Amino acid sequence: MTVEIVPADWAAFEAVMGEKGGCGGCWCMLWRLPKAAFEAGAGAANREAMRAVFEAGPPPGLVARDGETPVGWVQVAPRSALPRLAGSRVLAPVDDLPVWCVTCFLVQKSHRRQGLSARLLEAAATLAGARGAPALEGYPIDTPKAKYPPVYAWTGFAGAFRRAGFAEIARRSPTRPTMRRMLG
Repeated sequence: MTVEIVPADWAAFEAVMGEKGGCGGCWCMLWRLPKAAFEAGAGAANREAMRAVFEAGPPPGLVARDGETPVGWVQVAPRSALPRLAGSRVLAPVDDLPVWCVTCFLVQKSHRRQGLSARLLEAAATLAGARGAPALEGYPIDTPKAKYPPVYAWTGFAGAFRRAGFAEIARRSPTRPTMRRMLG
């Protein structure tokens, strides 16, 4: 697979998200907005909110391109840019380290099960480290099920995180570990 991973631009992000905006009109705004605002904005309002994030810069994530075709996305940002994480019992901060977070993945069906999520994580770690992050965290699915619908694994799978050098640092739910990779 000759996929290049680069900072996302709006057009590439929009292409990966598709007409519906990823999972149910999310447009990767779940962790950026209060619950009521997120739910009220499903679809067009969330799309415009994420467009404003892109316009304010820097890009809120990375896109994988197979040639000219965008085929994957990962959101990577300082935890402080994702305030809804703090209110989650399962995903609340483990400590006071000012980590960056990987919260959302979307890989086109044609490019799944080829190691692209781990490559996106590697690139996210490089980006976060270059921007001064001491560590990168993620909150993947870790399920004993042999088959798990990818649409419900938008936070990624724990195996990809392990392959990208992340270690489990907390588990407040049977299927949702907090995984961290120290940077620098």
